[in-house]
Amino acid sequence: MRGSEGLFMVNGPPSFTESAVFQRDSGRNCKAVAFSKDGSLFAWCNGEKVNIVNVTSAGLLRSFDLPKVVCLEFSPKNNILATWQAYSAAKDGTAGAPNLQLYDVKTGKCLKSFIQKKMQNWCPCWADDESICARNVNNEVHFFENNNFNTIANKLHLQKVNDFVLSPGAQPTKVAVYVPGSKGAPSFVRLYQYPNFGGPQSALANKSFFKADKVTMLWNKKATAVLVIASTDVDKTGASYYGEQTLHYIATNGESAIVQLPKNGPIYDVVWNPNSVEFCAVYGFMPAKATVFNLKCDPVFDFGTGPRNAAYYSPHGHILVLAGFGNLRGQMEVWDVKNYKLISKPVASDSTYFAWCPDGEHIVTATCAPRLRVSNGYKIWHYTGSVLHNYEVPSNEEMWQVSWQPFLDGVFPVKAVKYQAVPSELPSAEPKPAQAYRPPALRNKPVTSSKLHEDEPPQNMKPQSGSSEKPLSKTALKNQKKHEAKKAAKQEAKADCSQESTQSSASQNTPRSAVPVVTSGDPEIDKKIKNLKKKLKAIEQLKEQAAAGKQLEKNQLEKIQKESALLQELEDLELGL
Repeated sequence: MRGSEGLFMVNGPPSFTESAVFQRDSGRNCKAVAFSKDGSLFAWCNGEKVNIVNVTSAGLLRSFDLPKVVCLEFSPKNNILATWQAYSAAKDGTAGAPNLQLYDVKTGKCLKSFIQKKMQNWCPCWADDESICARNVNNEVHFFENNNFNTIANKLHLQKVNDFVLSPGAQPTKVAVYVPGSKGAPSFVRLYQYPNFGGPQSALANKSFFKADKVTMLWNKKATAVLVIASTDVDKTGASYYGEQTLHYIATNGESAIVQLPKNGPIYDVVWNPNSVEFCAVYGFMPAKATVFNLKCDPVFDFGTGPRNAAYYSPHGHILVLAGFGNLRGQMEVWDVKNYKLISKPVASDSTYFAWCPDGEHIVTATCAPRLRVSNGYKIWHYTGSVLHNYEVPSNEEMWQVSWQPFLDGVFPVKAVKYQAVPSELPSAEPKPAQAYRPPALRNKPVTSSKLHEDEPPQNMKPQSGSSEKPLSKTALKNQKKHEAKKAAKQEAKADCSQESTQSSASQNTPRSAVPVVTSGDPEIDKKIKNLKKKLKAIEQLKEQAAAGKQLEKNQLEKIQKESALLQELEDLELGL
């Protein structure tokens, strides 16, 4: 926990007591903290020095005299600590001192200093085994090998590289690169395998698209595919304040596709399942839809709609939390991914932060400053909905950051999913439902519920309409529509035939006393009248279908437009009798 009370650590579940391993730093000036990837080392800057401690043995390893540092990061194997402070040019206008430093954790020696003006993407990116390290310098990517920062081993030079992401996992390392479009040319994302950067032919995959001011690239854990969220700052159709987003899928085998999202609106969140074979997207105007897709970008499961804007898979990928934070009320839905069964629906109101514990069992939600400066604190939950620990900051203090100690994959085994709420000494955090305002004239009358939107239930909770099939693929849906159209056409033809036959038989069997059918005496005109009536009847049916909400084809709409002309023609023919 980092806040105005200082920096301190708390033991994890079940004790939640303050940790004796880390001596509380009570200074109010702690700007940056970082755990190493395996959770064994911890670094922080207290406004005077940058310190590194070994979390297991509680020993101070290193201390650097760097009072202005605001960002810290360990390399994946704990060999290097990267520090960044705000860049300032010299008073005479010459270049300022380098503000990005790389320190050897074992010796404390500064290996290299760089000038890095922007805070965004300040930290160099390492492959998981630290064999390569990469930095974006003046729109090209520089690669260093085996932490030797004095020689640039490789360069990836495209016209204007805006962003890049290295793939996780073992060698060979792959690189996803984003180049924004200019002068009418599209933006594109390309995948390369290090060190093959020789021209466009060497790329593993390429996906170009318009409508992109910025992109987010997400590798899956096995480094077989990348999801790209392309977004524009302004939606030219005026449908959304938040610009326009599209979701693209690119695989290292060269396949690429645009992910078809069934509901229009912003894309709030996209996350890969740690198993790397499916991903979840939260999208659409509120109430937002959430859907799990497979690697063919076909929907696997639809969670319906609800008040949500974020998705979080547990570290083992067996549980998925859909949540609505920020300007939503903090409702969470905890799902068993294997059976797509709802486990619990806790509510963490006013939360600004959510994170899974590496054990895959516990969750932290927190309310931090500066997003919210009142009611700061955090809660530790079990995924079944029980609150196990609740810490509230005193009213005159603030909390700025909360984070779990990380652990490497495989340290915690996967446990079977529980549905029964875990016992807790704390009361459940069920907020009292807020009563809607009712004007005095209605206060003694029965309440009628009026909802702005009816939430669509998840696909396995929808009322069954005779079939419990999986969601159909695009081609299957197309074929089904064709089949239904043919069926409808056949039935229409049958109905017309039977109508004609009944009319003819009725005219034969009519008793003489009945009103005789008016005919013109001219078989040609009779035939024309009959055809016109048939056409008008078909138009009537089309109008009924349109009223029922069916999407009509272009030629069907043209038919409807001809109705008044046909009526006029029929009237003329009948008047001429």
